[in-house]
Amino acid sequence: MFMLKPITLLILSLAVSACGRETYTTWSCIDGSGSKSAMVLKKAQMQLQDQQYDYCGSLGPVSYFDLKCPAQIKDSRYSFIPDSGKLLSSANEFQCNAL
Repeated sequence: MFMLKPITLLILSLAVSACGRETYTTWSCIDGSGSKSAMVLKKAQMQLQDQQYDYCGSLGPVSYFDLKCPAQIKDSRYSFIPDSGKLLSSANEFQCNAL
């Protein structure tokens, strides 16, 4: 009975400390010409080439990002497929690998 209280306190303190952590994933992306860019997915935002894009939504495995989300999320500036690492825009196609 006396050991239960310290264990419970330990579990609660670990749970509370985990809530304060920010989750993000860093990706290394290469475009068709071989230029490298770093991409960071953090909460509901994507950082790429010194720009920050908002998460506009997902359709199936594809996530969409833009500076200002359009009415139709398929019209977003970037589409990203995490499973394959493909990041697509109208101007470029990147192959990304999680770091």
